Amino acid sequence: MTTIILPPYALGLGCTIDHMDGDLPVIGCDYGPRVAGRPGFWHGGALSGLLEMAAVTAVRSTLDIEMRRLKPVNVSVQFMRGGVQKRTYAIGRVIREGRRLVNVSAEAWQDDRAKPLARAEMHVMIAAAKT
Repeated sequence: MTTIILPPYALGLGCTIDHMDGDLPVIGCDYGPRVAGRPGFWHGGALSGLLEMAAVTAVRSTLDIEMRRLKPVNVSVQFMRGGVQKRTYAIGRVIREGRRLVNVSAEAWQDDRAKPLARAEMHVMIAAAKT
């Protein structure tokens, strides 16, 4: 298994690998000025960024691919409820792996994983190795 290193953007948000769920890393991020939106709630962009980091980390963990070889193609985020001033968690899962494209889903929650704040679907292109 690859050593899991979060990208600089995840570190900028204040994210860490909170724990592992089987072979998948669960990303944790505390509420603070870096993720604040309207008073008392997470900013939608910060929550989307957390979901993207969870998705990319899941791809790296599952497929053992270097970060520089991944190129996000698109992402679709569905917001279900506002994230309040609490630690927020996110996990990604590889849904389908093709030769050049990987489909990934991610979800974020706070206290209860059965009540997600947001979900995302993401397509990631695997760049050809440089020769």
